[in-house]
Amino acid sequence: MGQWLASAFKSLLGKQEVRILMVGLDAAGKTTILYKLKLGEIVTTIPTIGFNVETVEYKNLKFTMWDVGGQDVLRPLWRHYYQNTNGIIFVVDSNDRER
Repeated sequence: MGQWLASAFKSLLGKQEVRILMVGLDAAGKTTILYKLKLGEIVTTIPTIGFNVETVEYKNLKFTMWDVGGQDVLRPLWRHYYQNTNGIIFVVDSNDRER
């Protein structure tokens, strides 16, 4: 009951915080999506080694967006980012038919 009440007051008085994890194969467009949401424009990107993290606000929501590199050697590390994540976006490049 106390948790619900605290959550209700937080949503009325402030922004609700949500942690989102973006994963997918390398060069799928994760970083492009992240910065389109953050800046509202397409930016030139380089391959992500490790991760990018940005905060994106929309109405009463504050999204902490984690963009994790998708290279073969980085994929086993994805599991370390799952804890405390509220949602996962798996990005697929539908134009890259060979992958």
